[in-house]
Amino acid sequence: MADLFTVSDAADALDVSIDTIRRWEKKGLIKSVRDSRNYRVFNIIELRRAKDKFVGGEQSNRYKIYQNKITSKYSAVELFAGAGGLALGNEHAGLQHRLLVENDKTAVETLRHNRPNWNVVCADARTVSYVGIKSDIVAGGFPCQSFSYAGKQLGFEDARGTLFFELARCVKEINPKIVLGENVKGLLRHDGGRTLEAMINILGDLGYRVKYKVLRSQYLDVPQKRERLIILCVRKDLSMPFIFPKELDYTISMREALHKVPISPGQQYPPRKKAVLKLVPPGGYWRDLPPKIQREFMAGSFHLSGGKTGMARRLSWDEPSLTLTCAPAQKQTERCHPDETRPLTVREYARIQTFPDKWEFRGSVSAQYKQIGNAVPVNLGFHIGRCLIAMLSGQHDPKTMEIESTTTPKKQAQLLLFED
Repeated sequence: MADLFTVSDAADALDVSIDTIRRWEKKGLIKSVRDSRNYRVFNIIELRRAKDKFVGGEQSNRYKIYQNKITSKYSAVELFAGAGGLALGNEHAGLQHRLLVENDKTAVETLRHNRPNWNVVCADARTVSYVGIKSDIVAGGFPCQSFSYAGKQLGFEDARGTLFFELARCVKEINPKIVLGENVKGLLRHDGGRTLEAMINILGDLGYRVKYKVLRSQYLDVPQKRERLIILCVRKDLSMPFIFPKELDYTISMREALHKVPISPGQQYPPRKKAVLKLVPPGGYWRDLPPKIQREFMAGSFHLSGGKTGMARRLSWDEPSLTLTCAPAQKQTERCHPDETRPLTVREYARIQTFPDKWEFRGSVSAQYKQIGNAVPVNLGFHIGRCLIAMLSGQHDPKTMEIESTTTPKKQAQLLLFED
Protein backbone atom coordinates (compact mmCIF):
# COMPACT_ATOMS: atom_id res chain seq x y z
CA MET A 1 0.00 0.00 0.00
CA ALA A 2 3.04 2.27 0.25
CA ASP A 3 2.69 3.38 -3.37
CA LEU A 4 -1.06 4.08 -3.10
CA PHE A 5 -2.07 7.66 -2.32
CA THR A 6 -5.43 9.23 -1.52
CA VAL A 7 -6.51 11.98 -3.91
CA SER A 8 -5.42 14.74 -1.52
CA ASP A 9 -2.04 13.12 -0.75
CA ALA A 10 -1.48 12.52 -4.46
CA ALA A 11 -2.26 16.14 -5.27
CA ASP A 12 0.30 17.29 -2.69
CA ALA A 13 2.93 14.84 -3.93
CA LEU A 14 2.55 15.88 -7.58
CA ASP A 15 1.90 19.57 -6.90
CA VAL A 16 -1.33 19.54 -8.91
CA SER A 17 -4.89 20.25 -7.84
CA ILE A 18 -7.30 17.64 -6.54
CA ASP A 19 -9.61 18.60 -9.42
CA THR A 20 -6.84 17.74 -11.89
CA ILE A 21 -6.52 14.22 -10.52
CA ARG A 22 -10.28 13.77 -10.48
CA ARG A 23 -10.47 15.00 -14.08
CA TRP A 24 -7.78 12.51 -15.15
CA GLU A 25 -9.74 9.71 -13.52
CA LYS A 26 -13.06 10.79 -15.03
CA LYS A 27 -11.50 10.84 -18.47
CA GLY A 28 -10.12 7.34 -17.95
CA LEU A 29 -6.47 8.42 -18.04
CA ILE A 30 -5.71 6.94 -14.60
CA LYS A 31 -7.37 4.29 -12.44
CA SER A 32 -8.26 4.20 -8.76
CA VAL A 33 -8.89 1.28 -6.39
CA ARG A 34 -10.50 1.03 -2.97
CA ASP A 35 -8.30 0.41 0.08
CA SER A 36 -9.27 -1.40 3.31
CA ARG A 37 -10.96 1.79 4.56
CA ASN A 38 -12.95 2.01 1.31
CA TYR A 39 -11.01 5.16 0.33
CA ARG A 40 -10.29 5.76 -3.34
CA VAL A 41 -6.50 5.53 -3.81
CA PHE A 42 -4.15 5.95 -6.76
CA ASN A 43 -0.86 4.37 -7.77
CA ILE A 44 1.76 7.10 -7.47
CA ILE A 45 3.84 5.69 -10.33
CA GLU A 46 0.85 5.88 -12.68
CA LEU A 47 0.11 9.41 -11.45
CA ARG A 48 3.67 10.55 -12.15
CA ARG A 49 3.45 9.13 -15.66
CA ALA A 50 0.17 10.98 -16.18
CA LYS A 51 1.72 14.22 -15.00
CA ASP A 52 4.73 13.76 -17.30
CA LYS A 53 2.36 13.20 -20.21
CA PHE A 54 -0.38 15.73 -19.56
CA VAL A 55 1.43 18.57 -17.78
CA GLY A 56 3.95 19.56 -20.40
CA GLY A 57 6.11 16.45 -20.34
CA GLU A 58 7.71 14.80 -23.35
CA GLN A 59 7.05 11.17 -24.12
CA SER A 60 7.82 8.75 -26.92
CA ASN A 61 4.98 7.34 -29.00
CA ARG A 62 3.57 4.17 -27.40
CA TYR A 63 1.26 3.34 -30.31
CA LYS A 64 2.16 -0.08 -31.65
CA ILE A 65 0.33 -2.99 -33.22
CA TYR A 66 1.56 -6.04 -31.33
CA GLN A 67 2.48 -9.30 -33.01
CA ASN A 68 4.33 -12.36 -31.78
CA LYS A 69 6.95 -13.79 -34.10
CA ILE A 70 6.16 -17.40 -33.18
CA THR A 71 2.97 -19.20 -34.22
CA SER A 72 1.63 -21.60 -31.59
CA LYS A 73 0.25 -25.08 -32.22
CA TYR A 74 -3.21 -24.04 -31.01
CA SER A 75 -6.18 -23.43 -33.31
CA ALA A 76 -9.44 -21.52 -33.30
CA VAL A 77 -12.81 -21.45 -35.05
CA GLU A 78 -14.59 -18.08 -35.03
CA LEU A 79 -18.23 -17.27 -35.73
CA PHE A 80 -19.52 -13.77 -36.56
CA ALA A 81 -15.97 -12.81 -37.59
CA GLY A 82 -16.85 -9.40 -39.07
CA ALA A 83 -13.90 -7.58 -40.63
CA GLY A 84 -11.39 -9.61 -38.63
CA GLY A 85 -10.43 -7.55 -35.57
CA LEU A 86 -10.55 -10.44 -33.11
CA ALA A 87 -9.22 -12.96 -35.64
CA LEU A 88 -6.29 -10.77 -36.63
CA GLY A 89 -5.45 -10.01 -33.00
CA ASN A 90 -5.58 -13.73 -32.18
CA GLU A 91 -3.35 -14.46 -35.17
CA HIS A 92 -0.90 -11.82 -33.97
CA ALA A 93 -0.84 -13.61 -30.61
CA GLY A 94 0.07 -16.88 -32.34
CA LEU A 95 -3.22 -18.72 -32.87
CA GLN A 96 -4.06 -20.53 -36.10
CA HIS A 97 -7.54 -20.33 -37.64
CA ARG A 98 -9.35 -23.45 -38.76
CA LEU A 99 -12.51 -21.64 -39.89
CA LEU A 100 -14.11 -18.19 -39.87
CA VAL A 101 -17.84 -17.74 -40.44
CA GLU A 102 -19.36 -14.39 -41.45
CA ASN A 103 -22.66 -13.55 -43.11
CA ASP A 104 -21.92 -9.99 -44.33
CA LYS A 105 -20.61 -10.24 -47.89
CA THR A 106 -18.57 -7.02 -47.74
CA ALA A 107 -16.87 -8.06 -44.50
CA VAL A 108 -16.09 -11.44 -46.10
CA GLU A 109 -14.50 -9.62 -49.03
CA THR A 110 -12.32 -7.75 -46.52
CA LEU A 111 -11.27 -11.00 -44.81
CA ARG A 112 -10.50 -12.82 -48.05
CA HIS A 113 -8.66 -9.85 -49.56
CA ASN A 114 -6.33 -9.49 -46.58
CA ARG A 115 -5.96 -13.17 -45.64
CA PRO A 116 -6.49 -15.34 -48.73
CA ASN A 117 -5.05 -18.29 -46.79
CA TRP A 118 -7.81 -18.18 -44.15
CA ASN A 119 -10.73 -20.58 -44.49
CA VAL A 120 -13.57 -18.03 -44.59
CA VAL A 121 -17.15 -19.20 -45.10
CA CYS A 122 -19.70 -16.61 -46.21
CA ALA A 123 -22.92 -17.97 -44.76
CA ASP A 124 -25.56 -17.56 -42.11
CA ALA A 125 -24.23 -19.37 -39.03
CA ARG A 126 -27.52 -21.29 -38.88
CA THR A 127 -26.61 -23.14 -42.08
CA VAL A 128 -23.06 -24.20 -41.16
CA SER A 129 -22.17 -27.64 -39.79
CA TYR A 130 -19.12 -28.03 -37.56
CA VAL A 131 -19.23 -31.80 -37.24
CA GLY A 132 -15.77 -33.30 -37.75
CA ILE A 133 -13.87 -30.04 -37.18
CA LYS A 134 -11.18 -30.16 -34.51
CA SER A 135 -10.18 -26.95 -32.76
CA ASP A 136 -8.79 -25.97 -29.37
CA ILE A 137 -10.91 -22.81 -29.24
CA VAL A 138 -14.32 -21.69 -30.43
CA ALA A 139 -14.81 -17.91 -30.41
CA GLY A 140 -17.55 -15.54 -31.38
CA GLY A 141 -18.76 -12.00 -30.86
CA PHE A 142 -22.38 -13.12 -31.08
CA PRO A 143 -25.14 -10.52 -31.56
CA CYS A 144 -27.23 -10.31 -28.39
CA GLN A 145 -30.79 -11.33 -29.24
CA SER A 146 -33.52 -11.50 -26.62
CA PHE A 147 -34.53 -14.86 -25.23
CA SER A 148 -38.01 -16.09 -24.37
CA TYR A 149 -38.56 -16.99 -20.72
CA ALA A 150 -41.74 -19.03 -21.05
CA GLY A 151 -40.22 -21.86 -19.00
CA LYS A 152 -38.64 -21.82 -15.56
CA GLN A 153 -35.10 -22.14 -16.93
CA LEU A 154 -33.78 -21.60 -20.43
CA GLY A 155 -31.99 -24.67 -21.75
CA PHE A 156 -29.94 -25.40 -24.85
CA GLU A 157 -32.89 -26.35 -27.05
CA ASP A 158 -35.03 -23.44 -25.80
CA ALA A 159 -32.41 -21.00 -27.12
CA ARG A 160 -32.96 -22.22 -30.67
CA GLY A 161 -33.56 -19.34 -33.06
CA THR A 162 -31.10 -17.02 -31.33
CA LEU A 163 -27.60 -16.40 -32.65
CA PHE A 164 -26.15 -17.38 -29.28
CA PHE A 165 -27.66 -20.80 -29.92
CA GLU A 166 -25.53 -21.05 -33.07
CA LEU A 167 -22.39 -20.43 -31.01
CA ALA A 168 -23.58 -23.00 -28.48
CA ARG A 169 -24.32 -25.51 -31.27
CA CYS A 170 -20.82 -24.98 -32.67
CA VAL A 171 -19.41 -25.66 -29.19
CA LYS A 172 -21.50 -28.82 -28.88
CA GLU A 173 -20.34 -30.14 -32.27
CA ILE A 174 -16.63 -29.29 -31.88
CA ASN A 175 -16.25 -29.76 -28.10
CA PRO A 176 -13.25 -27.38 -27.85
CA LYS A 177 -11.08 -26.95 -24.76
CA ILE A 178 -11.93 -23.23 -24.50
CA VAL A 179 -14.86 -21.09 -25.58
CA LEU A 180 -14.44 -17.33 -25.98
CA GLY A 181 -17.51 -15.10 -26.12
CA GLU A 182 -17.34 -11.35 -26.73
CA ASN A 183 -20.08 -8.77 -26.37
CA VAL A 184 -20.93 -5.28 -25.21
CA LYS A 185 -20.81 -4.47 -21.51
CA GLY A 186 -24.59 -3.93 -21.57
CA LEU A 187 -25.11 -7.70 -21.73
CA LEU A 188 -24.42 -7.74 -17.97
CA ARG A 189 -27.71 -5.93 -17.33
CA HIS A 190 -29.75 -7.14 -20.29
CA ASP A 191 -33.18 -8.18 -19.01
CA GLY A 192 -32.03 -7.72 -15.41
CA GLY A 193 -29.05 -10.04 -15.90
CA ARG A 194 -31.22 -13.02 -16.87
CA THR A 195 -29.91 -13.16 -20.45
CA LEU A 196 -26.32 -13.64 -19.32
CA GLU A 197 -27.38 -16.08 -16.61
CA ALA A 198 -29.23 -18.15 -19.22
CA MET A 199 -26.14 -18.19 -21.45
CA ILE A 200 -23.98 -19.33 -18.55
CA ASN A 201 -26.46 -22.10 -17.72
CA ILE A 202 -26.44 -23.30 -21.33
CA LEU A 203 -22.66 -23.37 -21.44
CA GLY A 204 -22.64 -25.19 -18.11
CA ASP A 205 -25.04 -27.81 -19.50
CA LEU A 206 -22.65 -28.27 -22.43
CA GLY A 207 -19.87 -29.13 -19.96
CA TYR A 208 -18.04 -25.84 -19.37
CA ARG A 209 -16.97 -23.77 -16.38
CA VAL A 210 -17.57 -20.06 -17.05
CA LYS A 211 -15.87 -16.84 -15.98
CA TYR A 212 -16.37 -13.37 -17.42
CA LYS A 213 -14.86 -9.92 -17.09
CA VAL A 214 -15.23 -6.46 -18.60
CA LEU A 215 -11.99 -5.42 -20.31
CA ARG A 216 -11.20 -1.74 -20.82
CA SER A 217 -9.41 -1.39 -24.14
CA GLN A 218 -7.75 1.92 -23.26
CA TYR A 219 -5.54 0.05 -20.75
CA LEU A 220 -4.66 -2.68 -23.26
CA ASP A 221 -2.73 -0.77 -25.95
CA VAL A 222 -5.83 0.58 -27.69
CA PRO A 223 -6.19 4.39 -28.05
CA GLN A 224 -9.91 4.18 -27.38
CA LYS A 225 -12.24 4.11 -24.38
CA ARG A 226 -14.03 0.92 -25.36
CA GLU A 227 -15.31 -1.68 -22.89
CA ARG A 228 -16.04 -5.25 -23.93
CA LEU A 229 -17.49 -8.15 -21.97
CA ILE A 230 -15.26 -11.20 -22.38
CA ILE A 231 -16.70 -14.60 -21.48
CA LEU A 232 -14.21 -17.45 -21.03
CA CYS A 233 -15.32 -21.07 -20.76
CA VAL A 234 -13.14 -24.08 -19.92
CA ARG A 235 -14.22 -27.67 -20.45
CA LYS A 236 -14.98 -29.24 -17.10
CA ASP A 237 -12.67 -32.23 -17.60
CA LEU A 238 -9.68 -29.84 -17.84
CA SER A 239 -7.93 -28.26 -14.85
CA MET A 240 -6.61 -25.17 -16.65
CA PRO A 241 -7.16 -21.80 -14.94
CA PHE A 242 -8.96 -18.76 -16.32
CA ILE A 243 -6.47 -16.12 -17.46
CA PHE A 244 -7.42 -12.57 -18.46
CA PRO A 245 -5.24 -9.69 -19.67
CA LYS A 246 -3.96 -7.44 -16.90
CA GLU A 247 -4.60 -3.74 -17.36
CA LEU A 248 -1.47 -1.74 -18.15
CA ASP A 249 -0.47 1.43 -16.31
CA TYR A 250 -0.70 3.78 -19.30
CA THR A 251 -3.04 4.89 -22.05
CA ILE A 252 -2.35 5.90 -25.67
CA SER A 253 -3.53 9.28 -26.92
CA MET A 254 -5.12 10.24 -30.21
CA ARG A 255 -1.99 12.23 -31.00
CA GLU A 256 0.11 9.06 -30.79
CA ALA A 257 -2.39 6.94 -32.70
CA LEU A 258 -2.87 9.32 -35.64
CA HIS A 259 0.79 10.21 -36.16
CA LYS A 260 1.45 10.07 -39.91
CA VAL A 261 -1.87 8.34 -40.58
CA PRO A 262 -2.42 7.59 -44.30
CA ILE A 263 -4.80 9.84 -46.24
CA SER A 264 -8.15 8.18 -46.90
CA PRO A 265 -11.81 8.96 -47.69
CA GLY A 266 -14.23 10.08 -45.03
CA GLN A 267 -17.59 11.66 -44.46
CA GLN A 268 -18.04 15.44 -44.54
CA TYR A 269 -20.30 17.75 -42.57
CA PRO A 270 -23.02 19.84 -44.20
CA PRO A 271 -22.20 23.58 -44.07
CA ARG A 272 -24.34 24.51 -41.04
CA LYS A 273 -23.12 21.62 -38.91
CA LYS A 274 -19.54 22.41 -39.84
CA ALA A 275 -20.03 26.03 -38.82
CA VAL A 276 -21.36 24.93 -35.43
CA LEU A 277 -18.62 22.39 -34.75
CA LYS A 278 -15.95 24.97 -35.59
CA LEU A 279 -16.95 26.66 -32.34
CA VAL A 280 -16.26 23.55 -30.22
CA PRO A 281 -12.73 23.31 -28.71
CA PRO A 282 -10.70 20.05 -28.61
CA GLY A 283 -12.24 17.76 -26.00
CA GLY A 284 -15.41 19.90 -25.89
CA TYR A 285 -19.06 19.29 -26.74
CA TRP A 286 -22.37 21.10 -27.11
CA ARG A 287 -22.14 22.88 -23.74
CA ASP A 288 -19.14 24.80 -25.09
CA LEU A 289 -21.34 26.46 -27.71
CA PRO A 290 -22.96 29.88 -27.16
CA PRO A 291 -26.39 29.45 -25.48
CA LYS A 292 -28.38 30.51 -28.54
CA ILE A 293 -26.54 28.02 -30.79
CA GLN A 294 -26.90 25.30 -28.14
CA ARG A 295 -30.69 25.56 -28.37
CA GLU A 296 -30.67 25.71 -32.16
CA PHE A 297 -28.30 22.76 -32.63
CA MET A 298 -29.77 20.53 -29.92
CA ALA A 299 -33.40 21.24 -30.89
CA GLY A 300 -35.69 18.95 -28.87
CA SER A 301 -32.75 17.22 -27.18
CA PHE A 302 -31.87 20.44 -25.37
CA HIS A 303 -34.63 19.90 -22.80
CA LEU A 304 -34.02 16.18 -22.27
CA SER A 305 -32.29 14.91 -19.14
CA GLY A 306 -28.80 13.45 -19.16
CA GLY A 307 -25.45 14.90 -20.09
CA LYS A 308 -25.75 14.16 -23.82
CA THR A 309 -21.95 14.41 -23.91
CA GLY A 310 -21.66 12.76 -27.33
CA MET A 311 -23.46 15.59 -29.11
CA ALA A 312 -21.32 18.14 -30.99
CA ARG A 313 -18.34 16.29 -29.54
CA ARG A 314 -14.82 17.08 -30.69
CA LEU A 315 -12.13 14.59 -29.66
CA SER A 316 -8.97 15.54 -27.80
CA TRP A 317 -5.39 14.98 -28.98
CA ASP A 318 -4.22 14.21 -25.43
CA GLU A 319 -6.66 11.41 -24.60
CA PRO A 320 -7.77 8.08 -26.06
CA SER A 321 -10.70 8.36 -28.46
CA LEU A 322 -14.25 7.84 -27.30
CA THR A 323 -15.79 4.54 -28.40
CA LEU A 324 -16.05 4.39 -32.19
CA THR A 325 -19.49 3.65 -33.59
CA CYS A 326 -20.56 2.45 -37.04
CA ALA A 327 -20.55 6.04 -38.36
CA PRO A 328 -18.45 9.01 -37.16
CA ALA A 329 -21.07 11.74 -37.67
CA GLN A 330 -24.13 10.51 -35.80
CA LYS A 331 -25.74 13.26 -33.77
CA GLN A 332 -25.72 11.40 -30.45
CA THR A 333 -22.18 10.05 -30.84
CA GLU A 334 -20.24 12.69 -32.74
CA ARG A 335 -16.58 11.88 -33.43
CA CYS A 336 -15.09 15.12 -34.78
CA HIS A 337 -11.36 15.37 -35.48
CA PRO A 338 -9.43 17.20 -32.71
CA ASP A 339 -8.24 20.05 -34.98
CA GLU A 340 -9.94 19.86 -38.35
CA THR A 341 -13.70 20.31 -38.47
CA ARG A 342 -14.64 17.01 -40.04
CA PRO A 343 -15.48 13.44 -39.00
CA LEU A 344 -12.63 10.98 -38.57
CA THR A 345 -11.60 9.28 -41.82
CA VAL A 346 -11.62 5.55 -42.54
CA ARG A 347 -7.88 5.15 -41.88
CA GLU A 348 -8.13 7.21 -38.70
CA TYR A 349 -10.91 4.88 -37.57
CA ALA A 350 -8.73 1.90 -38.40
CA ARG A 351 -5.72 3.33 -36.51
CA ILE A 352 -7.84 3.83 -33.40
CA GLN A 353 -9.07 0.23 -33.68
CA THR A 354 -5.38 -0.82 -34.09
CA PHE A 355 -5.79 -2.33 -37.55
CA PRO A 356 -2.51 -2.25 -39.50
CA ASP A 357 -2.36 0.39 -42.25
CA LYS A 358 -1.97 -2.42 -44.78
CA TRP A 359 -5.29 -4.01 -43.73
CA GLU A 360 -7.66 -2.86 -46.48
CA PHE A 361 -11.42 -2.64 -46.08
CA ARG A 362 -13.75 -3.41 -48.98
CA GLY A 363 -17.05 -1.82 -49.95
CA SER A 364 -18.36 1.72 -49.79
CA VAL A 365 -17.03 4.28 -47.31
CA SER A 366 -20.09 3.78 -45.09
CA ALA A 367 -19.57 -0.01 -45.25
CA GLN A 368 -15.93 0.44 -44.23
CA TYR A 369 -16.88 2.63 -41.26
CA LYS A 370 -19.41 0.00 -40.20
CA GLN A 371 -16.89 -2.85 -40.42
CA ILE A 372 -14.31 -0.97 -38.37
CA GLY A 373 -16.79 0.36 -35.81
CA ASN A 374 -18.18 -3.14 -35.17
CA ALA A 375 -14.77 -4.77 -34.82
CA VAL A 376 -12.92 -5.91 -31.73
CA PRO A 377 -9.77 -3.75 -31.48
CA VAL A 378 -6.90 -5.78 -32.90
CA ASN A 379 -4.58 -5.16 -29.93
CA LEU A 380 -7.34 -6.23 -27.55
CA GLY A 381 -7.63 -9.44 -29.58
CA PHE A 382 -3.87 -9.85 -29.28
CA HIS A 383 -3.91 -9.61 -25.49
CA ILE A 384 -6.87 -12.00 -25.26
CA GLY A 385 -5.19 -14.44 -27.66
CA ARG A 386 -2.01 -14.49 -25.56
CA CYS A 387 -4.12 -15.40 -22.54
CA LEU A 388 -5.84 -18.22 -24.43
CA ILE A 389 -2.46 -19.63 -25.42
CA ALA A 390 -1.29 -19.30 -21.80
CA MET A 391 -4.34 -21.23 -20.61
CA LEU A 392 -3.66 -24.02 -23.10
CA SER A 393 0.12 -24.16 -22.56
CA GLY A 394 0.13 -23.70 -18.79
CA GLN A 395 2.62 -20.82 -19.05
CA HIS A 396 1.55 -17.25 -18.35
CA ASP A 397 3.27 -13.91 -17.89
CA PRO A 398 2.25 -12.47 -14.49
CA LYS A 399 3.27 -8.98 -15.63
CA THR A 400 0.60 -8.83 -18.34
CA MET A 401 -1.85 -11.57 -17.34
CA GLU A 402 -3.82 -12.43 -14.24
CA ILE A 403 -5.33 -15.73 -13.12
CA GLU A 404 -8.94 -15.33 -12.00
CA SER A 405 -10.52 -17.18 -9.10
CA THR A 406 -13.22 -19.67 -10.01
CA THR A 407 -16.32 -17.97 -8.61
CA THR A 408 -19.44 -19.98 -9.33
CA PRO A 409 -21.37 -18.55 -12.29
CA LYS A 410 -24.67 -17.74 -10.50
CA LYS A 411 -22.98 -16.05 -7.57
CA GLN A 412 -20.74 -14.13 -9.94
CA ALA A 413 -23.72 -13.01 -12.05
CA GLN A 414 -25.43 -11.66 -8.96
CA LEU A 415 -22.31 -9.78 -7.90
CA LEU A 416 -21.87 -8.13 -11.28
CA LEU A 417 -25.55 -7.35 -11.72
CA PHE A 418 -25.51 -4.93 -8.81
CA GLU A 419 -22.16 -3.27 -9.56
CA ASP A 420 -22.07 0.54 -9.70
